[in-house]
Amino acid sequence: MSTTNNRALSTTSVRGLRHELPPMRLWQKAKKLGIWNPLDIDFTQDKRDWQGMQEIEKDYLLRLCSQFLAGEESVTLDLLPLIMTVAEEGRIEEEIYLTSFLWEEAKHVEGFRRFLDEVAQEHGDLTCFGNAAYNKIFYEELPGAMNRLRTDTSVEAQVRASTTYNMVIEGVMAETGYYAFHKVLTNNNLMPGMQQFVANLKRDESRHIAFAVYFLSRLVAEHGDTAWNAFETRMHELLPLVIESNNLDTQVYEGHIAFDLDVNEFNEYATTQFQKRFARLQKARMQSLEEINSIANNLDEALA
Repeated sequence: MSTTNNRALSTTSVRGLRHELPPMRLWQKAKKLGIWNPLDIDFTQDKRDWQGMQEIEKDYLLRLCSQFLAGEESVTLDLLPLIMTVAEEGRIEEEIYLTSFLWEEAKHVEGFRRFLDEVAQEHGDLTCFGNAAYNKIFYEELPGAMNRLRTDTSVEAQVRASTTYNMVIEGVMAETGYYAFHKVLTNNNLMPGMQQFVANLKRDESRHIAFAVYFLSRLVAEHGDTAWNAFETRMHELLPLVIESNNLDTQVYEGHIAFDLDVNEFNEYATTQFQKRFARLQKARMQSLEEINSIANNLDEALA
């Protein structure tokens, strides 16, 4: 009796595995640079520094860390539909890289929770540190865009999902958060363990953003204005929410933000990151798929 199997597998065909594609090169970086353990970070000095902080300073760091933690859990929970989409399209190289992507997000969740448990010794309900704009992004916009892929894998839906997740949440919001950690911790020589943890996060997510730039550039090269218009629309939908979230956080402190921080500086930084992401995707409108696939050298900088 003979059976018919119409499934095509890339790696056992003449196509093989395309090691030269950007996702595979990011996979090589992830295997080399992503092997770090949140449990190995030494928070001994961080505990001492925490005890010496003023209450308003502790409150600001709790706000920053709890928002990061909720964001990291959200992106961990919401990534699977994108992995399923590229898998169903047979894009094995993209799926291979995304396996590390999910693993890294899970480690970020673990690390922030460890900091709150062991350093801040905060075990209460931290949802109070969200605000209306932040909650709309993480409780509505992100899961809505990602879960749409379960039933709609159109070009527009894929662009909307990646733009929300990678270009705005990682490429604008998280990058602005890293900037805040630098202003608070590095500039004040505080919490070396947390500084190390944030540096690891930033390095991981630089690869995530690089993948998204490749992914969205591929879609723009393949589908032209359909993909570009979806990207442009989604970016401009979300930027006002990012700025509003920053401003709402500031209002809590009635103009007296800990560590002499300036909300206008953060808004300017967020807007600059937005413009960088936007400008990078504009380049894809003038590139062929072959050019996008053959990006060489300094992959993270070339893509992000």
